[in-house]
Amino acid sequence: MPMPKPCPVPRGPHLVPDGLWREREGRDWPNGACSRFVEAGGLRWHVQRAGHGPVLLLAHGTGAATHSWRDLLPLLARHFDVVAPDLPGHGFTARPRPGSGLSLPGMANSLGALLRKLEARPAITAGHSAGAAILARMSLDGAMAPKALVSLNGAFLPPSGPAAPIFSPLAKLLARIELVPRLFAWHVADRAVVERLLRATGSTIDATGTELYARLMRRPEHAGAALGMMANWQLMPLWRDLPKLRPALTVVVGGNDRTVPPADASRIAGRVPGATVVELPGLGHLAHEENPAAIAALIERIARANNLLPPA
Repeated sequence: MPMPKPCPVPRGPHLVPDGLWREREGRDWPNGACSRFVEAGGLRWHVQRAGHGPVLLLAHGTGAATHSWRDLLPLLARHFDVVAPDLPGHGFTARPRPGSGLSLPGMANSLGALLRKLEARPAITAGHSAGAAILARMSLDGAMAPKALVSLNGAFLPPSGPAAPIFSPLAKLLARIELVPRLFAWHVADRAVVERLLRATGSTIDATGTELYARLMRRPEHAGAALGMMANWQLMPLWRDLPKLRPALTVVVGGNDRTVPPADASRIAGRVPGATVVELPGLGHLAHEENPAAIAALIERIARANNLLPPA
């Protein structure tokens, strides 16, 4: 289904279009007609907003951007006021200053500042991978009070396995080397490299999605933010706090996810009273890009169960 046109006028006086962005990077960006820019929390944010209804906040994962919602956002905009930002340093949002801005609490604080600037109060939220952890942290810290949180292959557990003890220190070391993001961007100039990275998630996405990921990965700023995020990511405090999470949690798990082990889903749900698990057989880590219609229907069903939408 095509994006509703034109996009609704953004709420408040703060969101503004950017002509230069439209002429360059944004000339063919998915749902670019809904893109705006806003200053909040010391950052210049790229935000897409569309639709009417209860506010639905979308948070993408590490190394992604608003493009990952390219087919899902138009479906959700039929029932929701969708707010979809690029996270700090990702896509077309500015990178925070060196420090804790790319940590889990830092990301949560920054996104909270954006919501305050937009005067947006999410009634329901959906986050992919690390994005789900950010939404949970925000809810726990009182930055927002949604009725429901949908975790799409959410990354709530620290990495496990033999390499886990060295992963974070190595990421921290690489993040300090300014040349590393440029080397990575040069490496992924070969589209075959990007295709291998995406296949490793257990998902099969279309050629458009592959090219958009390649386009982002070729930007050293984006690659550097993703690496900095991994270097600063500490999940144990969140894991300890999860039993206090108030929004109704739905843990959506792709049976073919090779990034977040599907077995983690039951452990995550077991930490949160009343949480439920929804399995999506045959889909990988990027399930929302593989089958956006199924994810949209699921989010609508959850919204109705929480009295955010009228009965079907």
